[in-house]
Amino acid sequence: MSLIQVINPNTSQAMTETIGAAARAVAAPGTEILAVCPSHGVPSIEGHFDEAIAAIGVLEQVRLGKAQGVSGHIIACFGDPGLLAARELASGPVIGIAEAAMHTATLVATRFSIVTTLPRTLVIARHLLQQYGFTHHCAALHAIDLPVLALEDGSGVAQEKVRQRCIQAKREDGSGAIVLGCGGMASLAQELTKELGLPVIDGVSAAVKMVESLVALGFGTSKHGDLDYPIEKPLSGAFQHLN
Repeated sequence: MSLIQVINPNTSQAMTETIGAAARAVAAPGTEILAVCPSHGVPSIEGHFDEAIAAIGVLEQVRLGKAQGVSGHIIACFGDPGLLAARELASGPVIGIAEAAMHTATLVATRFSIVTTLPRTLVIARHLLQQYGFTHHCAALHAIDLPVLALEDGSGVAQEKVRQRCIQAKREDGSGAIVLGCGGMASLAQELTKELGLPVIDGVSAAVKMVESLVALGFGTSKHGDLDYPIEKPLSGAFQHLN
């Protein structure tokens, strides 16, 4: 049996439940999902400033998960905040949902589109495409121009905007797959895949299967090189609890 920690880096409990449900829906028998979020930080992550704050909460949760004996960790925000720092801290695999979704898209299509929330986050997605080496695979990026928490307001407006943008992407981009660019969209992928007739990829689900595969292969995060455990030094002030 393996225990996978799924970290929602924002403080929204409703979004954490959405993400946890999506993870459990694809988890293999014998895999338990522990969905968590920080007790302090930002209620949604929609820019570089938010990501910087959220990264500390991610590291705190990784530390707690490691103490609980989890097999691996998932960072369930499309900006993958704190990913490399979390890999330093962890012994098991750490997967960000943006990286997982992009990798998955390249396995089933030569080109993919991304549908995300606010226009300002498109720049962050472009940075990740460059960092992960997928720029030439991405045909286009689209934003629904609504904040992240609109996905949890119960109105269904954001979900319909995601659907319309996905339809537009299929019609205009020439892509073989669509990546959903927010953890809060996790519950939409399956129905959109059926409706559009092409893979609509949720990074939470993709990350769960990647962590399961790495655990089954006996692989954790490499501790040879830059992802070795952090060099021990006394942390002070607000960071003292991370010692």
